[in-house]
Amino acid sequence: MSQIVINNFDEFNQYVGKELGTSDYIKITQEQINLFADATLDHQWIHVDKEKAEKESPFKTTIAHGYLNLSILPYLWEQVVQVNNSKLTVNYGIEKLRFMQPVVVNSEVRVKARLNSLANLRGTTKAEISATLEIKDSKKPALETTIIFLYHFV
Repeated sequence: MSQIVINNFDEFNQYVGKELGTSDYIKITQEQINLFADATLDHQWIHVDKEKAEKESPFKTTIAHGYLNLSILPYLWEQVVQVNNSKLTVNYGIEKLRFMQPVVVNSEVRVKARLNSLANLRGTTKAEISATLEIKDSKKPALETTIIFLYHFV
């Protein structure tokens, strides 16, 4: 994986409409799933009860929360693009989110990113990025969405 380095709006702007790259894979562990369940108060058995999931789930194991998969996108995004000279970065929004396939425990996932658009909003850069969370050895992704970040370049 080679990371793109962005230092300002003009450098960012040259990537509009282009594939930016793909992150490394990370493994989704049961510990992560359990911690996410604790943080969100979502302890549905399909996520946290290994024994019941083995017997009753169509996946025969636990699966990650859809929102856990979504929440790791900023971390994976930073592997694809390094944005320098931003005094503040804000998660601004999510559009067209579709969960397409569950991520079973111990699966490896990565993000594939494309810069859809970039706007200069009176000195704040609004970046809209198509993000696909791919599952290793699966043809179907876990999710597809457009994530929006605001960058305040110095």
